[in-house]
Amino acid sequence: MDDEGLFTIGRLSRRTGLPVRTIRYWSDVGALPPAGRSEGGYRLYDAGAVARLELVKTLRELGLGLDDVRRVLERRVTLAEVAAVHVSALDAQIRTLRLRRAVLSAVARRRSGTEEMKRLNDLARLSAEERRRIIEDFVDEVFGGLDADPELRRRLRHTEIDLPDDPTPEQADAWVELAGLVRDPGFRRRMRDMVEQNTRGRAGQEPGAFMWFAKKVAWIAGEARENGVRPESPEAAEVVARLLGDMDAAGRAAVRERLEAGLFAGAERYRHLMAVINGREPKPSHANDFAWLLEALRAHP
Repeated sequence: MDDEGLFTIGRLSRRTGLPVRTIRYWSDVGALPPAGRSEGGYRLYDAGAVARLELVKTLRELGLGLDDVRRVLERRVTLAEVAAVHVSALDAQIRTLRLRRAVLSAVARRRSGTEEMKRLNDLARLSAEERRRIIEDFVDEVFGGLDADPELRRRLRHTEIDLPDDPTPEQADAWVELAGLVRDPGFRRRMRDMVEQNTRGRAGQEPGAFMWFAKKVAWIAGEARENGVRPESPEAAEVVARLLGDMDAAGRAAVRERLEAGLFAGAERYRHLMAVINGREPKPSHANDFAWLLEALRAHP
């Protein structure tokens, strides 16, 4: 310490552990003004500069820019006000990082090339309105011009994508997968085929009939599957009869076609991803029950 208790820049550096060039730079930009000059013209700093420098160091480590540091030190703004602004900025960065993580996870999982990686990244960065339009466009193509069961339309036409501002990694992953799924021409075609099958089988049915049938399959076929009944066994033929009653061969063939279209479409995955994105608990899957029934119908047409 020199000149009546003042620090030279070198001693200040040794005291705080910061490089001389950093202290000089902060001093040059006004974040750390010297208390005076030595006879040789060197900058000198008082004890208050040590505390000021420690504060500058901490603020910089927390990510504040020099302009904000100067405003705090000059008391033109409170530290709390600056901190609140930076919290918002960090929240935005965290959201961005989570979406980037989702994209990179999808790229690694799918072994994507550069073109698909760019597409996935573009999807992850969409706004809420853009996300909603993607789903609406998908649903319009799947249902356009078809007299599908209103309950099926209601279940699949739910287009609200309530991806929160601070999504979990699972929600971000689910959105990236869903966005890629609904833009896949093959998936759209399979879903359209499923709805067309539903439309052809609607004659004389009450709205929501497919839901009642789905519950019966989960109950009756699910019970048979869990009890170890094999689809090709005579016991399975009895289960099919319980489900379909006295339906003739043509009717059974139509049910089989609808099951094939539904299982092939991947609608259950679509609903699962929607639930994850919107923060809901996905409903239990009954895909194995429908697959069992399909095999039983093939064995007992």
